Amino acid sequence: MAAPGETDLDAMLATLAVRRRPGVFTYIAVDVPTPELLAAAHAIVKEGPLTTIVLPIDDAERAGHSAIVRLAWLTLTVQSSLEAVGLTAVISERLSRARIACNVLAGYHHDHLLVPVERVDDAIAALVA
Repeated sequence: MAAPGETDLDAMLATLAVRRRPGVFTYIAVDVPTPELLAAAHAIVKEGPLTTIVLPIDDAERAGHSAIVRLAWLTLTVQSSLEAVGLTAVISERLSRARIACNVLAGYHHDHLLVPVERVDDAIAALVA
């Protein structure tokens, strides 16, 4: 059974739109995530002995973690298949041309981009151009 979503790159690019998630986010890495950190998490990645958590800056600071980066969370609203080829490469190239750093997370239905909050408007413009 194929994963749901679009696999045709041209179709994905033709319908590409970007939505910003409210808030400002950061990354933290912890040995053992607390229930409060897990509740605040918008994304979690297990990396060997550490757990990386993406969460709002306010929640990180409330838990005693400093924000090492300040990021805006963008969602590509096109429903791309987990088997789609090329979308991440095109997005990366557009942001690279604009000299905007980007961290990509793939969800089941959508791709998510974390970009420097001070460059969020530039990132959106580069993505939908």
